[in-house]
Order: sequence, then C-alpha cells, then structure tokens
Amino acid sequence: MRLGVTLTIDCAHHLPGHAKCGQNHGHTYTIELVIEGEAQGGMLVDFADLKKKARAVLERYDHRDWNDFLDYPSVENICALLHGELRKEIEFPLTLRVYEGRGKWAEM
Repeated sequence: MRLGVTLTIDCAHHLPGHAKCGQNHGHTYTIELVIEGEAQGGMLVDFADLKKKARAVLERYDHRDWNDFLDYPSVENICALLHGELRKEIEFPLTLRVYEGRGKWAEM
C-alpha cells in the first residue's frame, strides 16, 4: 500500500556561480511524501500523524533561505536534505518529490 501527503513551503535561495539563478530569489516548494507499508486495522497511518511529522521537519525551512543550510541549494540537494531528515522521523519506507515552482522537481 502507498499513501501520500502534499505540503508546501516558501523559501529563498541562490545558486553561487549560476548565470540565471545566482541572484537571491524565492520559490514555493511543493513536497510530495509517499510512504509504503501494510495497512493494519484498515489504515497504514493516520494522515494527521504523517502531516505532523512532515511539518515538524519542513517548518525549519519555511520562509528561510536555503543557503543558510546548503552550500549549493539546488532542488536535487534540497530533496536529499529533506529526505534524510524525514527518514529519521518516519518509520516507513518513503519516496520524496520536491517541486521547485511549477513543473521542476527532484525525487528520492
């Protein structure tokens, strides 16, 4: 069984040395978190519990600058950072997709 939630955060960043993205700018990041497991008693996990754990990680970054956390905050590196932190909080195998604005994403 696969179960997922979608959350958003707003963050600034710049990519040092990048011609277009070298200036500080912001995005709305959409985070899709999908877990896998066997449903027990009709549920894999309560959506509210899953969202609470995800928000606890994401709130550290909401309305912040990714450059305070990563040397090169590309969507790939943001996805890897969030995936690592969410794995510590969520006991199920998970897939994470991070959208940077519309139509651009990284998945892990």
